[in-house]
Amino acid sequence: MKVISYNLRKHRAATELEELVAEHELDVLCLQECDVSHLPDEIAGLTLADATQGNRLGLAVYYRTNTFQLQDIQTFGLKKSLHDRVLKPANERVLGVRLRDIDNGAELIVASFHAAPLTALNSLRRNQIRTALSELENMGRGLPVLMVGDYNYPVFKENLGQTIRDHGYTLTLSDDRTYTRYRVFKGHYDFATSNGYTIDSIQTLPQRSSDHRPILVTAAVVNGKRSSGAR
Repeated sequence: MKVISYNLRKHRAATELEELVAEHELDVLCLQECDVSHLPDEIAGLTLADATQGNRLGLAVYYRTNTFQLQDIQTFGLKKSLHDRVLKPANERVLGVRLRDIDNGAELIVASFHAAPLTALNSLRRNQIRTALSELENMGRGLPVLMVGDYNYPVFKENLGQTIRDHGYTLTLSDDRTYTRYRVFKGHYDFATSNGYTIDSIQTLPQRSSDHRPILVTAAVVNGKRSSGAR
């Protein structure tokens, strides 16, 4: 399964999506900072599963309908940062879809995630990630979960990695930095947390019009089940 996660930088990179999907023959596309009112129903053969509705710049997930059947969609609000409380940019920071593989009947969960901005504490973002994974688990107990997106976590990843391992998941970074706009903030912002998947690779794709570089996740479900370490 091939999945791209891309922060569109206030929808500026939306014009690139047709080319990205076609070039990499994607199965799932997860977006952040997209103008949900201007999203098409289809992008190069992928169908819009859903987009968040609580804010103009939100999350969206597209999937390939000749590979998967859509079983469920859920959005989740997470603990708010001061930035969220004052400016109210986002009420929903996770969009999860439950898919059924048409060929073998296996079900799985894929989610688009956008953590609180850098003005928030890392401890709050860790709380958001833990909560997001717990909510996704509730969409289907025992199903594989893959959550990709903008984690806004460029430093001190050892603490994040331990938090995710304690929750029974794996943190996987891409092969190069994903944010390069400002030298002081350069680093890995966009990555994946997973359980029940084998992550073959996460490739950072070339810089385009967004301040984030898209990441291409190539993964496989492990026998349609999560590993025993997941809660």
